[in-house]
Amino acid sequence: MIRTYLTHCQFPASQSNRIMRSSAILVFGGLLAGCAAGPDFQRPTTSLPASYTATAVASETGSAPTPLGQSQHLVAGLAIDAQWWRKLESSALNSLIDEALANSPTLDSARAALRQSQELYAAQAGATQYPNVNLTTGAQRQNISPSAQGKSGDTQTFSLYSTNVGVRYNLDLAGGNRRALEAMLARTEHRLFELNAARLTLASEVSGAAITRARLAAQADATQAILLAQEEQYSLAQKRERIGHATPDEVLSLQAQMEQLRAELPLLHKQLQQTEHRLAVLAGRAPGAGGIPVFTLNGFTLPAELPLAIPSELLRQRPDIQAAEALLHVATAEYGVATARLYPQFEISASLGAQALTTGALFGGSAVWSLFSQLTQPLFNPSLPAEKRAALAALDAAAANYQQVVLEALRNVADILVALDHDTQSLAALVTAHTAALGAMESMQRQYALGAASYIQLLTAQQQVEESRNKLIAAQAQRLTNSVALYQAMGSAEPELHALRQQNP
Repeated sequence: MIRTYLTHCQFPASQSNRIMRSSAILVFGGLLAGCAAGPDFQRPTTSLPASYTATAVASETGSAPTPLGQSQHLVAGLAIDAQWWRKLESSALNSLIDEALANSPTLDSARAALRQSQELYAAQAGATQYPNVNLTTGAQRQNISPSAQGKSGDTQTFSLYSTNVGVRYNLDLAGGNRRALEAMLARTEHRLFELNAARLTLASEVSGAAITRARLAAQADATQAILLAQEEQYSLAQKRERIGHATPDEVLSLQAQMEQLRAELPLLHKQLQQTEHRLAVLAGRAPGAGGIPVFTLNGFTLPAELPLAIPSELLRQRPDIQAAEALLHVATAEYGVATARLYPQFEISASLGAQALTTGALFGGSAVWSLFSQLTQPLFNPSLPAEKRAALAALDAAAANYQQVVLEALRNVADILVALDHDTQSLAALVTAHTAALGAMESMQRQYALGAASYIQLLTAQQQVEESRNKLIAAQAQRLTNSVALYQAMGSAEPELHALRQQNP
């Protein structure tokens, strides 16, 4: 725009020389504008182990002859389905997670924060990458006395109307504006990774809460069955006491066991209702709205294959690691901004307009123009070096935070892999114990039918079966929970980041 203005206006030779000198300054500034202060961001290099655990992890878990007891295969390089929860094959869970992803206030907040960052980036880009062009119109009433300039004559009063178009642009010699824009783009990426992490966490929390609800319901049923057996056993003990075949201590002991177990039921029901409240809130509902599906462990399927990314791939998949990397990128760019403030700042501005004594003659009035350039070099400003040192400290802190996030991610995966192995072993042992308890109860039933065992012995055997079933339920639910945890730990690749970088290279 400035070049067009200079081309179409005719000036005297002296003015042309000044304009040529100004143009030379502009060209020189443009050449310097290719530089950018501060280091270019490089993805951090992290020394990663070949395996998550000190000992090699088996590619296949153990198994147990029970529902949710089949073996699972850990497959390296297996693509992670963005809707991985569908591997659990629960239509009720699928519907609830879809509802949560659509209605969660947490996701709405994360989406709004992302939109805010995108608009702030667009505002920064518009303010720094392009000239600022403004149209100004004005009118003023003036009273001028010639005597103030040493001249004779009467005082003159008149109106002066003006209009002009002004252009202002910072050539960004040291690249501070570009570094600031780079920092804002990295912040936008950070918001996107936070949104991805919120989605992943929400799906995992809904899945985990649904599994917990199924476990609590099954354990409440098992506990109720045990309580009924103990109540019957206590009633028989009271009768035996009356006829002298049982001591008061025996009756009191049975009563204490029965009441302790009775106290567990309200706790299970409390946890069950609290889990339903949590599921409602995760889905974006009020806790009292109701409508939460009834989940059972039989309604879930244990995934036969689980993804296992190598540690180097994990860095590109986990949104928390990607978010920490984005913050490191922000700190690097802001260090460049602080460095650029120590170098010359070059700004140019130009305006073209007209002045007239009446509005009708404004566009045919006297043309006024200006061309201005300014180069500012800080000579003494103690705050600028301090700002640079502060930015460097922030960069060091972001680098340390990134390393900590990576270590925590590796620990998270390692813990889950260990749990997959040991919890399967625990399940197999509990299946054996439950089978033995069932065998003992069947034997006791035969003996009772033949009159070789008392009814109390039969009730005791039934109670042992229900107790072992209670523990087996917890172990079965834990296998589902471990699978969900591994999916969450592996992260997921979201397409929005690629689109964001394509839009804002």
